[in-house]
Amino acid sequence: MSATGIDFGTTNSVAAQWNGEYVEVLELGGYGLDADWRRPGFEQLFPSVVGTSSTRPGTLFGWEAKLRSESAVEACKRMLRDEQLVIIGNRRFAATTAAAGVFRSLGRAAQEEAATDIDRAVITVPANATGAARYRTREAARFAGITVQALLNEPTAAAISYAHAMEKDGSFLVFDWGGGTMDATLLLHRDGFFDEKASRGVNKLGGMEIDARLRQMVLDEEPKRRVWSPTEEREFSLEIERSKILLSQQESVFVATPDGKRVEVTQHDFSVAIQDLINRALDPVEACLNDLRMDPGELTAVLMIGGSSQIPAVRTAVAEALDVVPVAPELCDPMTAVAKGAAIASAALNRELDSIVQVVNSHALGTVTTQPGGRRSFSTVIPRNQTLPQIRKKTYTPTKDNLASLEVEVWEGDPDKRVDHPDNVCLTVLTLEYKRRCSAKDGIFELDYTYTQEGLLEVKATLVKTGEVVLDELVTNFGTAGASSEIERELNDLLTLRDAPGHTIPRPTHPQRVEAEPTAEPVSAVSLPTQAPTMTDDGKRPLVVDGSNLAWVSSPSRGAGGRPSFATLEAGVLALRRQFPERDIHVVVDATLRHDVVESERGAVQAAIDARQVVQPPAGTEGRGDGLVVDIASAVEGVIVSNDNFAPLQEANPWLRTSGRMLGATVSRGVWVFRQRVPPASLRGRLRR
Repeated sequence: MSATGIDFGTTNSVAAQWNGEYVEVLELGGYGLDADWRRPGFEQLFPSVVGTSSTRPGTLFGWEAKLRSESAVEACKRMLRDEQLVIIGNRRFAATTAAAGVFRSLGRAAQEEAATDIDRAVITVPANATGAARYRTREAARFAGITVQALLNEPTAAAISYAHAMEKDGSFLVFDWGGGTMDATLLLHRDGFFDEKASRGVNKLGGMEIDARLRQMVLDEEPKRRVWSPTEEREFSLEIERSKILLSQQESVFVATPDGKRVEVTQHDFSVAIQDLINRALDPVEACLNDLRMDPGELTAVLMIGGSSQIPAVRTAVAEALDVVPVAPELCDPMTAVAKGAAIASAALNRELDSIVQVVNSHALGTVTTQPGGRRSFSTVIPRNQTLPQIRKKTYTPTKDNLASLEVEVWEGDPDKRVDHPDNVCLTVLTLEYKRRCSAKDGIFELDYTYTQEGLLEVKATLVKTGEVVLDELVTNFGTAGASSEIERELNDLLTLRDAPGHTIPRPTHPQRVEAEPTAEPVSAVSLPTQAPTMTDDGKRPLVVDGSNLAWVSSPSRGAGGRPSFATLEAGVLALRRQFPERDIHVVVDATLRHDVVESERGAVQAAIDARQVVQPPAGTEGRGDGLVVDIASAVEGVIVSNDNFAPLQEANPWLRTSGRMLGATVSRGVWVFRQRVPPASLRGRLRR
């Protein structure tokens, strides 16, 4: 059983495994990554996105959901704090269900693409995650079939990864700014022993807020001229996020809007616009150091993790505030260090490594008491920054006589702030039951809190006078909604989702793979005995087959358990040769096809590649096979056979939307039909000038 770590992120998730010698980051779901989103390391990211598409049955996850959904739910992790409801495929689901779907999809991708199982894992959470969010994260993984060995704070995981790789002891400050939250954590590492000394953070401050700021910059320059459709809104959101990423690498970008306008944003202007967000992100750093009365000069290293931490203005601000150069991304990968550290922690828990991981709680745990005059105050049972697991007790006296029961509010937050401050959260309300009515004096009880490293809280109350236990509960319900007993049923519904009757989804604007319904009969190379489609060319243009696309024509979607079939591709090519005997035919496949097909077909794929019957792009080529298909068709002035829209390539190759340059493919009970098609225009291509 491999020691596994999962960084369940707001924007992206990452899985890594310890193989006995080193940590390997799994490449999962990269088949859905388009050329204009491909960046170094992105193939190791699995977007934490759930979505639906009008051209595919079932629910989409990962890159397919992010780039090909007309409607999508992102940042379900962020919604676990208060169990928000989300809309997927015209149905309501709990955020825990959406999170469980991401975990389940991640696990399936590991089986199919990395040939490994994920049934146990250390899963990371933000250092300042509430007890409710921790519990729901654990439950989401459990419903997806993953046993949680431990919940590990993300900054701690990053420090473990760095200290393990560099074999370095010392004091590490981790600046963790990702898609949803900002955390600063200070840890000590000595001889394989990790000790969280202090942790502070800000909820709802991350890449999403930065995206919103960039969006506003664009709209201030070019306001909306009409109401945008949901599909256009989603396309614009993706354009904003992609532009933000590019602004970390280049001096300026042009951002396109659905109104056909282009706005130039410079890195300098962007840095100025988010300066207040950066200042807010530095507050937890200062608070962390103040908690320990520590000077920045005492730090051994400053680690910056999370996508938002890599914005140049952010790295500069941290360096200036601490008067220290942060560790280079090459030594602490901002996107994968957390998953790597979680995998190392898993190996330590499995006794495969001689390391000890010890974490602290970033929030105080307690209850609320009522003072004379009605003033309510936070009463701490477990202070923050305590090593977990932690057991603390405190005695309380009821304010009234003749009691039959008493409500005990369980709170988490900062006792230095007023009870109604947003940082203070009532996790739940428990009922203490007296077996017989009693006076306030006889009702005095000792309240015990037990908080585990896995993020579970047990509350117990014992009468001081008699030793009688009057409350003993594991907190599993938070506020008005917890991890519902319906989650398992909801998850099954989510994974088998179909469009509701009468529900019309807008026409997709992202690249789509069109898939036909599976048939009972095997696919054979039978073509219609009719005249070939009317073409605007001279009838002799070569045919360039998008082989990976045709291999999916008769299969269910990947999300529904389908796989491409090389036999289907061969049948389609044979049908083309029969319908167009005078034409040269080029067949292009993705480099991943031989891994995606069933094992019994892999030899045939490799043999066809070796015999040059099909060609594939060289490793590392942008755009996968799509780019090679377009390049060949352009060079030979050929006709592409594909159901794909080639949206990312349309702007550079406007001839793709010229009549007579593309054929679509359909198969019905073994009968292949090839008909002329003009793919829908890429929204991005239409807007850029």
